[in-house]
Amino acid sequence: MNRPKNIVIIFIFSLLAVGIAQAEVVPITEWKVPWDNSRPRDPYVDPKGRVWFCGQKGGYIAYLEPTSGKFKKFDLGRGAGPHNLIVDADGFVWFAGNRNAYIGKLDPDNGKITKFEMPHKEAQDPHTLVFDRAGDIWFTVQSGNFIGKLLTQSGEVRLIKVPTQNSRPYGIWMDPHNRPWVALFGSNKLVSVDPETMKLKEYELPRKDALPRRLVVTSDGVVWYGDYAQGMLGRFDPKNEDFKEWPLPGGKDSGPYAMTVDHEDKVWVVETGNMPNRLVGFNTSTKQFVNITEIPESGGSVRHMMFDANERIIWFGEDTNFIGRALIGKQK
Repeated sequence: MNRPKNIVIIFIFSLLAVGIAQAEVVPITEWKVPWDNSRPRDPYVDPKGRVWFCGQKGGYIAYLEPTSGKFKKFDLGRGAGPHNLIVDADGFVWFAGNRNAYIGKLDPDNGKITKFEMPHKEAQDPHTLVFDRAGDIWFTVQSGNFIGKLLTQSGEVRLIKVPTQNSRPYGIWMDPHNRPWVALFGSNKLVSVDPETMKLKEYELPRKDALPRRLVVTSDGVVWYGDYAQGMLGRFDPKNEDFKEWPLPGGKDSGPYAMTVDHEDKVWVVETGNMPNRLVGFNTSTKQFVNITEIPESGGSVRHMMFDANERIIWFGEDTNFIGRALIGKQK
């Protein structure tokens, strides 16, 4: 049995300087992945409570059973480079074949994989996936400079070229109006997509040197992003196109990367410029940082996170070969 390592560390410093009203303890639990140096990342909880994740360097899809600590792996073959995955209501696992220009659908009962190829030769690297209300998948294509949509019933793939060259479409999130938002990591822009017309609208951040990498959208439709270049947490309100930004506790070199939002609209971001990485919580009502928690075994980067609203848990993968979870607030 692979037993988790339970560690709770709260790193508190200069609370008044970084605007923290009250430091809260966030319990962190980590499981060592049994396949060495495989870069486990982008976990997602299925209807049975299993935590699926990509082995980006190991070329596999796998899951963890948190209660038993058991892992199971599905090899994808040479060159797949799985980058991100999501799980639908029927338990099928959809993943980005980042190096082989496809989105895959894995049947967990028999390991069968159905591939949906990219229809354009430049769309070589599907990146991050997200479901819309109809169960279709919107996704980014970083190097190819596309935003895409996969119609899951028909298998049709539609691609939209981003007008800003080399913009590197990266993090993606659906807003309350079923509209995808994307962070353009190669520029200082965010972009929204009209789901009916498939037209894009770009929004330029106030600072030319900003590089938004991931983003989330709170229940009020406000977009929150991490500026990887300058260590800022940003807020963009589409209603009035107003921007506001807060320096992260780790400063200019904090390297905000993975992001998610919880049941109380608290925004969570990982500072990857620190070793170990740190999980930081921001109260979007009071506009204050309320958590700074070291992730004990992390090094390199925590790249993506998933909030499980049913259990009030944040799941994440670590470059150091761990799957981790953070317990947020009171458990149900």
